[in-house]
Amino acid sequence: MLEKNSAKIDSTASKKEIHAWAMYDWGNSAFAATVVTAFLGPYMASLIAAQPGGVLHLFGFEIQPDAFYPFCVSASVIMQVVFLPILGTLADYTALKKRLMLMFAYIGAVATMLLFFLQGNTIVFGGLLFIIANLSFGAALVFYNAFLPELAGPGDHDSVSSKGFAYGYVGGGLLLGINLLLISIMEDKALAARISLGSAGLWWFTFTFLFPQRHLKERTPAKTLPTGSNYFAFSLREFWATLVEMKNRYPRTLLYLIAYLVYNDGIQTVNTVAATFITQEIGLDLAVVLQILLMIQFVAAIGAMFFNKIAEYIGAKYTIILNLSIWCGVVIYAYGFLYNEFDSWILGFMIAMVLGSSQALSRSLFAQMIPHNKEAAYFSLYEISERGTSWVGPIVFGLGVQMTGNSRIALLMIIAFFIFGIVMLYVTDVRRAIIDAGHEAPELV
Repeated sequence: MLEKNSAKIDSTASKKEIHAWAMYDWGNSAFAATVVTAFLGPYMASLIAAQPGGVLHLFGFEIQPDAFYPFCVSASVIMQVVFLPILGTLADYTALKKRLMLMFAYIGAVATMLLFFLQGNTIVFGGLLFIIANLSFGAALVFYNAFLPELAGPGDHDSVSSKGFAYGYVGGGLLLGINLLLISIMEDKALAARISLGSAGLWWFTFTFLFPQRHLKERTPAKTLPTGSNYFAFSLREFWATLVEMKNRYPRTLLYLIAYLVYNDGIQTVNTVAATFITQEIGLDLAVVLQILLMIQFVAAIGAMFFNKIAEYIGAKYTIILNLSIWCGVVIYAYGFLYNEFDSWILGFMIAMVLGSSQALSRSLFAQMIPHNKEAAYFSLYEISERGTSWVGPIVFGLGVQMTGNSRIALLMIIAFFIFGIVMLYVTDVRRAIIDAGHEAPELV
């Protein structure tokens, strides 16, 4: 008979604390929406296109306008692969989860505010700022996600996780709407873009201070660092031990994690390059692209709640598989049917309906498949491919653009990420994974 984990979910989490947790998503999603998805890629591409020869000369290489930003995304996430697992292990053994979350949130917010100074002669500097901001964004999310099992009791993971994503898409969409208005009324579009980039950092900073800093509770960890242990060395050992533990004790959780890292990498790649892709391929005005992205933000919030209801009838696993099938359709549509503004609106709506739900349900399902008191360590591995933190996909897309000069062909290659995820999810026994982790499996998974 399987031994149940003796640790209990903290039942003292109040509605105010859950609201404060969700409001962090409201704040940091401005970075994901305004910087990662909407402005930085097209703005950097336009700055590079204006350079001599229409390319960026860096370390003896000529980098195409559409390729530099995806390469920056990949560089930041490669750094996350190195650092995040160490941070996650540290948070499980010390009462630092909230403080580390806030520290990285503020570092990322300040780096984002400094993107206001990104101009033609500071492209590389802007790339470095983005790498710092995106690394901090991912690091803060490790600790943010690790709060989920502490705030949501059995059966509540899907609804609380979906609430966070819904708040995020509304908050990020609200600032994006403000920036869209700014773009439409200002004659200097470059200045408007720079103000928009900086505003995302200010938004992130402000709502982090107003809500999670004031209302999230730091809980005493169930485990403590052994006396005389070195934080760094101990974190490395624990990271390796976590991988070994997943392989030996929770192989189904590991299988799910591999599936997630691949398919969500595809989701984030599409999300990251969508604005640049539409701008370059269709030649739409930036204001129209921003309107589409604004629609995506608000429809994504609706989609997250809609598919949460679907999950109540068919389970989270098969709802995610349904989402991934639609993502395959998104890529095929972009490759073969995207030629004008109307087509772009259809593409945006398709993305919006599955964007939030595939992420929210994936997070809530993973939270049920990990042992108590090791949430941060496991979520540090999960975070390697969270929102805005894909790495293999942008490399594949960037190299595809470099080699073929065709963004459509490069994007079509991403469909393999979704097919892999569908197959891996189908063969993963998630119910058994939840039970193995010491939790009671919901009626439908």
